[in-house]
Amino acid sequence: MYKEIIICAVVLIIVFGVDILTQNSTASSISKITDELYKLREFVIDENKEESNNSINEILNTWDNEYERLSYYIEHTELEKIKVELVELKANIELEQYEESVGIIDRTIYLLEHIKQKTALQVKNIF
Repeated sequence: MYKEIIICAVVLIIVFGVDILTQNSTASSISKITDELYKLREFVIDENKEESNNSINEILNTWDNEYERLSYYIEHTELEKIKVELVELKANIELEQYEESVGIIDRTIYLLEHIKQKTALQVKNIF
């Protein structure tokens, strides 16, 4: 009887422990990308082409690094949506379409926040 209770307790501790680790990893990755996107947004609003190009290249490099880690436990379709938005953003910045770029940045930030909320262990996400 006690053996089964101990095994159940250990399994629950492991599950919650792994969940906490993945939530922290996700929050860290998303906040890093989101901060860089807010900086890029300022460069785009100021129509600073050089800084915008440098910033989007840095964001894409960061995303590629974070993608490898996040792909272990987040749906690939969600991650691909972010990648598509970032590629579209890069194209608009290269074409100097700054007004459309601001909308894409806002959409990308929304998608990132959606992923963070979706992976959080909450009652509404369980049912």
